[in-house]
Amino acid sequence: MNITADIKTKIARIDTGEVFTYDTLAIPQGEFSAAAKALSRLVANGIIKRYKNGIYYKPKQTVFGELKPREDVLLKNYLFENNKQIAYVTGVRLYNQLGLTTQIPNVVRLASKDKQIKTTIGNLVIKPAKSYVTVTKKNIPLLQLLDVIKDFKSIPDLDKKQGIAFLKSSIKNLSDTDKNKLVDFAKVYPPKVRALLGAILQSLSLNELSKQLKETINYLSSYEFGLSQKILPSIENWNVT
Repeated sequence: MNITADIKTKIARIDTGEVFTYDTLAIPQGEFSAAAKALSRLVANGIIKRYKNGIYYKPKQTVFGELKPREDVLLKNYLFENNKQIAYVTGVRLYNQLGLTTQIPNVVRLASKDKQIKTTIGNLVIKPAKSYVTVTKKNIPLLQLLDVIKDFKSIPDLDKKQGIAFLKSSIKNLSDTDKNKLVDFAKVYPPKVRALLGAILQSLSLNELSKQLKETINYLSSYEFGLSQKILPSIENWNVT
């Protein structure tokens, strides 16, 4: 089967409204030039639409006209490269999804270890953020928890008591393996993250894990989160305020 026939067969299996890329079609690198021509012909014939360079979708017709792909569907294409996840959503958009803020920003932060992702998707502005470790599908929930701690003080309209309750509950419900991974990842985050995480772990009586973090921070430094001992009594042992 030649590349054009192969592409047509694969696109026929894709639902209308779905977004796809060269990765989705599993096009070998040596076939990119021929594939580009084949895709351009399909665009010209109205079978598919080009959203941006390298990103396509099958148009879906409704009584109100053509339905374009949702922003969240388009966003997913920037989280993967060569079928491997390289980035994740962080920042205020994430904190809204977690129920920590009511604000819904039109700026979405995508965190990646080795790539800066900047683009626009409809009304969304995509800006890069730093991932402190290499992103994998499995470690994203842990990295997002650490991001909540890192940005705790600056999350818009955050109820700090509820925020600490969310973190305690989320960490408590992790498996022992993931608790250990969380601590290992925290060691490459800023000291303030290790301090607040250590205080939370101590409050959960996870003393062996909190001790690991205690050894990594300067006991003369202080870390301001706008917290009181009434919200988290253990902060007095970590110079967290």
